[in-house]
Amino acid sequence: MNSTIDPTWQPVFLQLLFDHTVFDAAHDLEHIRRVVTNARRLATAEGADWQVVMPAAWLHDCVIVPKSSPDRKRASQLAAAQAVAWLEEKAWPFGKLQEIAHAIEGHSFSAGIEPRTLEAKVLQDADRLDALGAVGLARTLMLGTEMKREFYNVADPFCQNREADDSIYTLDHLYCKLLKLEGTMQTLSGRKEAKRRTEFLREFLQQLGSEIG
Repeated sequence: MNSTIDPTWQPVFLQLLFDHTVFDAAHDLEHIRRVVTNARRLATAEGADWQVVMPAAWLHDCVIVPKSSPDRKRASQLAAAQAVAWLEEKAWPFGKLQEIAHAIEGHSFSAGIEPRTLEAKVLQDADRLDALGAVGLARTLMLGTEMKREFYNVADPFCQNREADDSIYTLDHLYCKLLKLEGTMQTLSGRKEAKRRTEFLREFLQQLGSEIG
């Protein structure tokens, strides 16, 4: 895996993102940095091509579509197209633009695009890991506050006798999505880390239950 391209290109990606991306609470620049870090670890462990994974990780959220938008499921495809356009504009010297585009397209949970390459699997896992553990919980609470959702359903906080609805209750997002992510991980190293982070979420729910009764 060749990681020597990072020092040269990282400032380019940062400038592109600062100039062109509108972030929401859960998709800020630090989210992107964490996904890049996750992707590096997974790519090293799995032997993935860093010349594909690295630009895809930096640019995977370069187009943000609001969750309420009818185009939400197309966000990763729009980001892939924008990323390729930028890389061509900046004379990206390593090629593999189709592979980079596919990795970006396939990372999204809502898009439902099956990752066909190891690099796409690595990026999908890297992004989903950031939705788990302490960071994932914090992002969920931040986004719930931003979207003015209730924290939990008072009558049934843990969805024991009702269908989870995260359009109303922030805590329901754990049941609608986060607790399911472990079973979607594509790589061995991703699965190991997802298991550890999911256990944290389960412990949080147990603690919350003991506090609210």
